[in-house]
Amino acid sequence: MSNPYFDRAPAFREGGSGAGTATSPSRTPNGYPTMPGYQPGHQSGDGAQRSYGQQYGQAPAYGQYGQSQYGQQSGYGTVPPEQVSDLERQYGAPAAGNVDRGLMTYDDVIVRTAGIFAVIVGVGAVSWFLATNPATYALGALAMIVGCLGSLVMGLVNSFKKVPSPALIITYAVFEGAMLGAVSGVVNLRAPGVVIEAVLATLATFAVMLVAYKVGGFRVQGKAARILVIAMGGYALFALVNLVLQLTGVLGGWGLYDVTFMGIPLGIVIGAVAILMAAFSLAMDFESIQRGVERGLPRVYAWAGAFGLVVTLVWLYVEFLRILAILRDN
Repeated sequence: MSNPYFDRAPAFREGGSGAGTATSPSRTPNGYPTMPGYQPGHQSGDGAQRSYGQQYGQAPAYGQYGQSQYGQQSGYGTVPPEQVSDLERQYGAPAAGNVDRGLMTYDDVIVRTAGIFAVIVGVGAVSWFLATNPATYALGALAMIVGCLGSLVMGLVNSFKKVPSPALIITYAVFEGAMLGAVSGVVNLRAPGVVIEAVLATLATFAVMLVAYKVGGFRVQGKAARILVIAMGGYALFALVNLVLQLTGVLGGWGLYDVTFMGIPLGIVIGAVAILMAAFSLAMDFESIQRGVERGLPRVYAWAGAFGLVVTLVWLYVEFLRILAILRDN
């Protein structure tokens, strides 16, 4: 389903501060981490703030010039030139960015998303070969079942974690790749070229939604977002029931998606609705990632952004693959 981590993580929710999950360290006005005992403003050694006229280098009262004893240090000219240069250089230094401060950036999300997909594609290539080779078909079927159950379990585990775990997310990618590779290989045997069509349709939908979000200001918020979440929950229940019916052998093929209504396969209608939900979910993913970057979440939360985005894209790909295969069969 869609981004379950974003729905549950307080750090990504609208209006949430992420307290307890993403505590940002105290920082100087330039954005750098403070040192122990740092306090803003000019403080004296005993913690009392100096008032005007009590600064170092205060001019002595009238008649007191020339009364300093031999060897007594004067208030003026006591700062070494090297220290002045260092202070000026620090003052003129640019403010620290998210990269310097170890915070989440868009590049972090992109790199981790690409890494997760690399694992999915790599494992998927192996399971594809196993599922389409007559000598290893049984292993391919086993990889599909184990991958399906494993990705479901690991998806739920990652969804309920308050702080993302890169190891668990990569484990999810391994199971997801095993399932997707086997399913894609078998479907491509029945309908050659359908996998490429599904991939292109997924990429096109992603590009359209990204442009709509960045340029057109498309958002899914308020009541529309709540309706979408409820609809996705209902569809998740339907998909789970269909999966159980398929695994137990009650229904074959695409399961409930093969049922026809007035001559129209139910899978086409449901698939079209699911594609719309997945596309709108992409807009919610983009907004959640943007919110995480703007709030300055720790860099580890880039894994959460990548995980949510991958889950939505995989969902979108599966829906395109199913609906295109059903159209080919008919």
